[in-house]
Amino acid sequence: MTRYKLTIEYDGGPYNGWQSQTNGRAVQDAVTKAVRAYCQEEAEVFAAGRTDTGVHALGQVVHLDLERGDTADRVRDAINFHLKPEPISVVSSELVSEEFHARFSATKRHYLYRIINRRAPLTLDLGQAWQVPVPLDANAMHKAAQALVGKHDFTTFRSVHCQAKSPLRTMDEISVSRYGDEIEIICRARSFLHNQVRSIVGSLKYVGEGKWRAREMEAALKAADRSRCGPVAPPDGLYLTAVDYDES
Repeated sequence: MTRYKLTIEYDGGPYNGWQSQTNGRAVQDAVTKAVRAYCQEEAEVFAAGRTDTGVHALGQVVHLDLERGDTADRVRDAINFHLKPEPISVVSSELVSEEFHARFSATKRHYLYRIINRRAPLTLDLGQAWQVPVPLDANAMHKAAQALVGKHDFTTFRSVHCQAKSPLRTMDEISVSRYGDEIEIICRARSFLHNQVRSIVGSLKYVGEGKWRAREMEAALKAADRSRCGPVAPPDGLYLTAVDYDES
């Protein structure tokens, strides 16, 4: 068996998330079908993270084992051929050791949330970002977000359907930056809870609008109470951009 690490990008709009499920179309199903069409093996695909319905990826990482032992480039090109016309692409492929696991070997995950802050309707970014027509103060949002950096109980900012055993997570970084009409929110941590980033972004929007101040964001966190969360941001603007692994 040869193990391959694939980096994949996809438009999550047409899919019910990454994870295979009986009641909808998943990214994992499309990738698995393409892999098996190429290799004629019952290969399984394991991902670094389970992105939700409508969430996009620029750097989702998966691994799979194949008996045929083709080159990494051959595997990339063959899977991409069988993925057509799905909005999914294997960006890169590389050989890894049998100890590598896309999910359990990951040391950090990077997410980006895009807000387009303008009144005019979206065209090119439709389905790729959250349009917020009221003015947002990105500096105030950034300041308020710093209360979430570090190890905390993130009960307020996780879905009631989250299956994680503990609400404790360590947020390594949250930054909010404005580039013209676009506001980018970057979150980095080893792992995230279900709907954590979108819950945080929805609450930061309250700050940007002036409905909350920084101390109210901090109070919501400390309350460890889901009812204290702001509205959950839509999936359109969320991207899994990268997954880090130890060089070894």
